[in-house]
Formats: sequence, C-alpha cells, structure tokens
Amino acid sequence: GRREYEYIGPATDSTLQPCIKPIALPPTSPPPPSRHAGLHALEVYVPRHAVSAAELETAHGVPGKYTVGLRMAEWAACDEDEDVVSMALTAVRRLVEAQGLRYEDVGMLQVGTESLLDRSKSVKSHLMALFAPHGCANVEGIDCYHACYGGTAALLACANWVESSAWDGRWAIAVCTDVSDAPKQYPFMNGAACVAMLVGPDAPLALEAGRVSHIVHEWDFYKPVGWPTMGPIVDGPGSMEVYFSCLAACQREVEARGGGTFVDAHDFLVFHLGSGPKFVRHAFESAVAAAHGEGSVGEEEVEAMFERLVAPSLRLASRIGPMHTAATYVNLASLLLHASPPVGSRIGVFSYGSGAASTMYALRVRGEARVDAAALVGMLDAREVLPPSDFVAVCDRFSATYGRFDWTPRVRGVSPARSYRIKAVGVLGRREYEYVPFDEVQ
Repeated sequence: GRREYEYIGPATDSTLQPCIKPIALPPTSPPPPSRHAGLHALEVYVPRHAVSAAELETAHGVPGKYTVGLRMAEWAACDEDEDVVSMALTAVRRLVEAQGLRYEDVGMLQVGTESLLDRSKSVKSHLMALFAPHGCANVEGIDCYHACYGGTAALLACANWVESSAWDGRWAIAVCTDVSDAPKQYPFMNGAACVAMLVGPDAPLALEAGRVSHIVHEWDFYKPVGWPTMGPIVDGPGSMEVYFSCLAACQREVEARGGGTFVDAHDFLVFHLGSGPKFVRHAFESAVAAAHGEGSVGEEEVEAMFERLVAPSLRLASRIGPMHTAATYVNLASLLLHASPPVGSRIGVFSYGSGAASTMYALRVRGEARVDAAALVGMLDAREVLPPSDFVAVCDRFSATYGRFDWTPRVRGVSPARSYRIKAVGVLGRREYEYVPFDEVQ
C-alpha cells in the first residue's frame, strides 16, 4: 500500500530563480502578553474489559515477557459495543458535568484520533450531539489526524486559539480517543482510552513558549485505505528507530535554542508511550545518552533519574496498554496523580506519532489541574478482568466491526454508569449511540 510519487520536470528549477522575487519574511515584533493558556482539568475514560498481564503471558507461553519484560500489569480493550466515538461522548460529558460547565460556554472542540470510523465525517461532529439539546452549534474545531500525534495537534490548536485574537472568552476542549488493535505479530499491543482536556487562560498547567517539532516522511506504521483488517502495518524495529530519531532531533533543537537538555531542564518528564512502559524506559535512556554522551551516566544513576522524572507517569499506562493519541495525556494524568508536581515546577513533554510527527514542549505548573483520582483509579479497579481466552474474544469481536454494516452489538457484562455505547449500525454504516444512566446500572 505504499505510494511512491515522482516529479515531472527538470532535475532543478534553478532556471526559474532569476525570474522570482522572494517573498521576505514579515518583520518580527514583541509577542503580546501571554494568557497562560493550558490545562485546567482532565477526564480519562477506559473501557470496562481488562486482562491480567501475568495470566496473558502464561496463556501465550512467554512467562515474564509481559510483566517483567514490558512492565505491564493489565491491558484494556473495547468490545463490539464501544468505539472511539462512544468513549469520546462519555469523556466529554463527564468532563462538562464534573467541572460544572455549560455547553454554551465551550467555543472550541478539537479531536485527535487515528481510529477513523469514516473517511469524511469527523468524530467531532458526533460529539456535537451533546451540544445540540442546549442550542449550541457555534463550536469551532474539527478532527486532527496523524497516528498517535493527533491528540497533541488538537491540544495545541486549542491553546493557540485561547492565545489568539480570535478567542471569544469561552473554554476549549481537546479530546484524544483511540483503540489500539493489535497486529497479529504483536498480540500484546491491545489497549484503549479517551482523554478530554479542558483548555483555557490562566491555566494551572500552562504551555510555555518555545516548543519545537520534527516531522518527516516515514513508513514505520500506517493503515492504507482498503487494507483488509483494522490493525496497522508495522515495522516494529524501524518504528523504534524513527521514534528515537525524532526524540534526538527535538532535543538538539531545544538545546540549540538555549532551552537546555530535555532530561535536565525539567522537574518531570512525560513521553509518548509507544508499545508500553518498557519502551519509555528505552526512550529515556536514549535521551540521557543524547544529553550526556553514551555511557557517561551510570546505570544506577539512570535508574534513579527515571524513577524520579518519568516512572510516576507510567502507572496508569501499565494497567491500560497502548492508546495511540490518548497515551501521552493519560501519562500526564498519571504524573499528576502519582507525583503531585509542585507549583513552579516544569513538566517536559515529548509527543510522537509514527509516519512521523513529533513535538517537544513544556508545561509550567501554576496551580492544581483537576483530575479526579478516586474516580479514575476506581474505574480501573471496577473493570471486569477476564480470562485470557475471553479477553482475546473481546478483541476479536471489536476487530470484526471493521467494515461491517447493518448489525446491533451485543452487550456483554455491565456497561459502566454514565457512559455511552453503540446502539446500532445501519445498513449504510450510520452508527447510533445511547447513554447508560446511573439508574439502569443500579
């Protein structure tokens, strides 16, 4: 499915250059005062089905590979009655209700996902069903699409809007929603989650100026139109190399701009998850080597740095698994829950999406962003932990929804209260969703 392109014309266009008057860059001017745009609250949703990593590695005949080798405890998965839209509907509604917001006070809603249900209609348009009963349609924003990076694109778009002259005084919401459907050669790469983030001025987690990006053309992970299965085409070792290359390039650019080294200039670090917590450990080692030279920092010191700077951000991911666009921001929520960064500290963030796009930026802690720790941990604890064979069946049923029309999902287990699920999929592929109120579960 890889497409190659060729240029029709001379090897160079140097003959045209004398005829062209270059457009000069506009003069720079001092930036306006910052509104300190950033995160006020995060709402995380994880589907109700899970499996023990210890039991799964035993069933797969690879003792220790998942628990010790990958540092995983559990994996999560959607059954056929959930998808990226149902998770996003749940997360956004819970965010609005938990923070006491009015839908009419939201002026931008951006969605990042790589789990497309339609090649035209956006996930964001589905979420407008939450706003319609309140007479709200003037909500800017749409979907951002590029592998695991789309969530960061959504967040940056929201923050840019708040900082711009176009801001009308209302809140923005950035949504990251994804399902990781494991390719056959990597049966441990299932996972699913959604994060809805409330973005506004004077934020307790404010985005600092000076972020850098590194975006290149690669084929390490992709999902071509017409491919017969939901899962991606993956070059595992190649994807690791591209991740590390983007990480190193962002580090070099930050340092060249006088921002210091990524591992030394921040009090805490959040990395894109990749395949899991063990992968982040390798990424951190790569970052330390880039900052100080290969082998110049002892193994014990690297481990101590990792435990202090990074490990708190991986507690939740070790119970969920890969989450594509949601991963970086589930990791951020985990850091907030398990490290409680003090006011004045800086959180360095590295976001990556295969194909490949990456951005490195910093968050300044100016207060306490709202994350309901009890509700989040309680949700994970309340999941139905299935035997490995049943969990695999859940994943297979979800995968079988790809390209399927005219069906009604069967609900297995108990849907969580205050959540959405698929009601039916029509003959033309239209998906209907229904809300599960608290009373029904009781």
